[in-house]
Amino acid sequence: MATEKNIGFDKFPVAGIRLGIACAGIKKGNPTLDHSDLVLFELAEGTQTAAVFTQNAFCAAPVSISKKHLLESSPKYLLVNTGNANAGTGEQGLSDSLSCCELVASVTGTEASEVLPFSTGVIGEYLPMDKFPPAIKIAYENLSEDNWENAANGILTTDTVAKAFTQTLKIHNQNITISGIAKGSGMIRPDMATMLAYIATDAKIDKAVLQNCLLEAVNHSFNRITIDGDTSTNDSAMLMATGQSGIELKQNSYELVTFQKALTDLCEELAKEMIRDGEGATKLITLVVTDCKSEQEAKDVAYTVAHSPLVKTAFFASDPNWGRILAAVGRAGVSDFDLSKVNIALDDVTIVCNGGKASDYTEERGQAVMDKSDITIHIDLGRGDKEIKIWTCDFSYDYVRINAEYRT
Repeated sequence: MATEKNIGFDKFPVAGIRLGIACAGIKKGNPTLDHSDLVLFELAEGTQTAAVFTQNAFCAAPVSISKKHLLESSPKYLLVNTGNANAGTGEQGLSDSLSCCELVASVTGTEASEVLPFSTGVIGEYLPMDKFPPAIKIAYENLSEDNWENAANGILTTDTVAKAFTQTLKIHNQNITISGIAKGSGMIRPDMATMLAYIATDAKIDKAVLQNCLLEAVNHSFNRITIDGDTSTNDSAMLMATGQSGIELKQNSYELVTFQKALTDLCEELAKEMIRDGEGATKLITLVVTDCKSEQEAKDVAYTVAHSPLVKTAFFASDPNWGRILAAVGRAGVSDFDLSKVNIALDDVTIVCNGGKASDYTEERGQAVMDKSDITIHIDLGRGDKEIKIWTCDFSYDYVRINAEYRT
């Protein structure tokens, strides 16, 4: 079974998925320019849909409505707006989100419960509802299988680049396509991230199986990234299987295992692109923590290092100040810690061996690694067989500026 990866947008279309774009003027900027901020997905009849949402208790109104509608019917349309999160907006926010679904339903001839709404942007502001009717009509009129690139740009907020990835699998001499777009560059940490992700395949997959596939992929990708430790109110990831290829993937089949690997790889690529595009980020940092007593212990160490402002600013400065990494590991809450078994490396340069400075470490070797844009920190606790891999980035001057000026 061959896999073709990361190909151009000309290979993105997924049979059974059409996308429409509009400039509604919700996101700041001139709506007469190429400033798309509303995207409409149309799902072919029979499409199965799986979803994962934010763990934030203050989940946004569109998240609440989407969860409700998923329990009531099978989605036929997804509506995404950027520039306004419709979060922290109480009953009016819920009413506005539902009204958006009703507007889509009136244009498309479907039921409101067959529409899932998604929003991203500033929290605590009401949706400018007058902007939605004309924009939804425009988006519906330009629905096309070839609109993935426009949609990838239309869902962005503080992102500087679109995040998109596609794969083609050959199963039984037939092609299956998996394509996905995502947005996210700040307020990112596990339990999703400040992110929206829309992934589609033309394979035929049972809904329960599809949900398991998405959970598996998310847990090894979007739930393993962190920029600043904040969990958004609006995080959503969707996986849609149209079945248009006619190839059915069944539970516990070898073909499904192949699909799962490709799906997870795709989600990992999208997740890493979010980190690379982290607000002001200059480095992609991969944290690999191994030989732990439990996965939770590995997570505690990885995220303590990843969230340390001192570690993150040292990486921005390309400063091999490895004492900051050592200090973060030491405060991660590991019980009965035998420091003499700890080893830490930057790429292939060992900086800590058996709990102390490696005898062959030099500042020059450390500097050579820190000057790179992609760096791996490998932390070996020497106390078990559990491990974890996560991705993070540095903190730059621009991170402070972007977030300080977010509403200005």
